[in-house]
Amino acid sequence: MESRPRRASTRSRRVQRDASPEGFRRHKPDYWLLVLTALLLGVGLVVVYSISPGLAASQHISQNYFITKQLIAVALGLVAFGVAYYLPLKAWLRIATPLILLAAACSVAVMLTPVDSVHNAHRWIRLGGYSFQAVEVIKLAVLVWLASFLARQWRSGRLDEFTGTLQPLIILLAIVGVVVAKLQSDLGSAGVIVAMMVLMAYAAGVPLKRIAFFAGIVAVLAVLAIASSSYRRERLTTYFHPQTNCLTTGYQACQSLISVGSGGVFGLGLGYSVQAYGYQPEASNDSIFAIMAEKFGFVGTFATIVVYGVLITRLKRVISRIGDQFSRLLVVGVMSWISTQMIINVGAMIGLLPLKGITLPLISQGGTSLVFLAAALGLVFQISRYTSYNATEPSFSLAERRSAGYSFDGRRVGRSHNASLVARPRA
Repeated sequence: MESRPRRASTRSRRVQRDASPEGFRRHKPDYWLLVLTALLLGVGLVVVYSISPGLAASQHISQNYFITKQLIAVALGLVAFGVAYYLPLKAWLRIATPLILLAAACSVAVMLTPVDSVHNAHRWIRLGGYSFQAVEVIKLAVLVWLASFLARQWRSGRLDEFTGTLQPLIILLAIVGVVVAKLQSDLGSAGVIVAMMVLMAYAAGVPLKRIAFFAGIVAVLAVLAIASSSYRRERLTTYFHPQTNCLTTGYQACQSLISVGSGGVFGLGLGYSVQAYGYQPEASNDSIFAIMAEKFGFVGTFATIVVYGVLITRLKRVISRIGDQFSRLLVVGVMSWISTQMIINVGAMIGLLPLKGITLPLISQGGTSLVFLAAALGLVFQISRYTSYNATEPSFSLAERRSAGYSFDGRRVGRSHNASLVARPRA
């Protein structure tokens, strides 16, 4: 007697119903990303609100000025998060080149904007009482374009080619060096972009010898950038001997150490900041971590760093779960963006790194940085909704999956949920 074919299980029918044309299974996003983002934004609002009276008194302006600007930035950041979440990944692929063109237009516009005593470098496009930092557009543009480019090279099996892969990366590096480090005098942001490029190239599977060659070029360019600028040489000297220039070039570094040391273990308290009353330069922006150390002490700042650590861990978890190369590289770029910027800011405030004038992600008052980082995290939040089961990817036996389940393209990044995470496309 002929056996009747078994009906598909409820789980199989649900998978088929939820499958998108790209071969992804849709599920709940990683809500921890939303919670951690909201928590960091909330910390920023609390700190800015608490130091607003001191900042206003030192600058003779309204007490509501700083908290109002921060509230506007947070509102715009939430809108950017939502837009990035709902904009399909195919649309992000289509706008990769337009984003590069927009970044180029912003770079030209920022050079045409006159500098003043407050904005003494060509970094901001000012519209009325608001300023827009062009380098944040460059970060997002590099993130999306590079993810698209490396994913395309990976699919074609050309990642190890010098002309096809490394040469475009060197050209992009040269553009970033000239536009961001030289013309905009923003070596810190240039360092963040370079870190994104290196880590994304590594995650894509570019051979280590190519990456080492690329890193050598970066080191040479960094030395030239420091040697060719007097204020960068002064900052480097101040970094090694901050106490010898506390009244001049080392003023911010010394005040940051005073702020951090004044907080002790538990801090002075939320409403008892002294440094915010005109002593700590850029108290609501670049130096906000030092103010947090003064208010919350070692315990509070350590808890903040733990929050960043958990956020980076969740991003790493998303990387290990997604099977699409473009999406995976996007998340790698966002993870390196946030982690590098946080390390540079915190390291400068505690004297481990030279001052670079870069914001603390999602906490500092810098509105442009906050909005674009929120957009990047909204994109990751969207990506976290999908797990790949695309049948077009190479298949492996159970033994092969077990042996390779902890590596992505041969490199350890965490437990994967799909064998395609460890495979290169077959010719």
